[in-house]
Amino acid sequence: MKQLSDVKFSTLDLVPVRENGSAAQSLHNSLDLAQHAEKFGYTRFWVAEHHNMDGIASSATSVLLGYLAGGTSTIRVGSGGVMLPNHAPLVIAEQFGTLESLYPGRIDLGLGRAPGSDQMTARALRRERSGSADDFPEDVAELMRYLGPRTPEQRVIAMPGTGTNVPIWLLGSSLFSAQLAGERGLPYAFASHFAPRFMHEAIRVYRNHFKPSAVLDKPYVMLGVPLVAADTDEQADYLATSVYQRILALMRGQSLVQRPPVKTMDGLWLPHEREAVGDFLGLAMVGGPQKIRAKLEVLVEQTQADELIFTSDLYEHADRVRSYELLAQVMKG
Repeated sequence: MKQLSDVKFSTLDLVPVRENGSAAQSLHNSLDLAQHAEKFGYTRFWVAEHHNMDGIASSATSVLLGYLAGGTSTIRVGSGGVMLPNHAPLVIAEQFGTLESLYPGRIDLGLGRAPGSDQMTARALRRERSGSADDFPEDVAELMRYLGPRTPEQRVIAMPGTGTNVPIWLLGSSLFSAQLAGERGLPYAFASHFAPRFMHEAIRVYRNHFKPSAVLDKPYVMLGVPLVAADTDEQADYLATSVYQRILALMRGQSLVQRPPVKTMDGLWLPHEREAVGDFLGLAMVGGPQKIRAKLEVLVEQTQADELIFTSDLYEHADRVRSYELLAQVMKG
């Protein structure tokens, strides 16, 4: 049975844009957070592809990863994830092959099959490309070929890319990617930071379908976890109201810019909305170090996860840095 100290811990940064802030400020904050995460002992620092969202500045994911890798020295950086239906596999192979060539041994390529946006934006991204989620298994296989060793009959190569063997992860919030990751023998990251309901079933499907590969000889599970750590439970509850407001705005189709914390959410949400936000954040770790340690020990015992990747969406950058610092202390025991 795994103990908390056996589990790797990583960071998923949504590169949040705050009220009266700017994308430039958010991008600089992301690098500062990556530098702190490296110092605190985190394994990897991922950013995710989102589009047409005014509160998230990570749309040009591979460009941002170059900035983050260039400003750090040891932490792995990667995508959590690139939404592959939006792109030709060759383009992603070239982008991540370039990153791996510049920062060898530090790049991860996490792949998702959702658009990372609404359908209208997906059409604007793809134009003449007919990519869809249905093509995902074939697109993953094509991408892996471009990143693998060049074969004598191969007429299209990724340069840079060929022979780099950038580690590929499959990401998902449903059972489809869990089964595919298992069948391909790839590491699997479940998006329990926003879809915790299917977490246990997805882990079961992945492990049951797992076939050893050149990449992995046994399953490797990473779970997304929302994080609001503070020095006291009361301070964490207060800071978490920024997260609640953001999820509420997402559900209402409103602006996603970060809003400052409030003393109470009373009057800001209706009872059914409060319940929906609670379901969305069902796996959230909110509290001081002791409370978070106790909850994480239960999570690890129940899931036997190999790695946890935390996202902390707080209004003040200093509070986010502190949240990750406290978590690192908890994870190290």
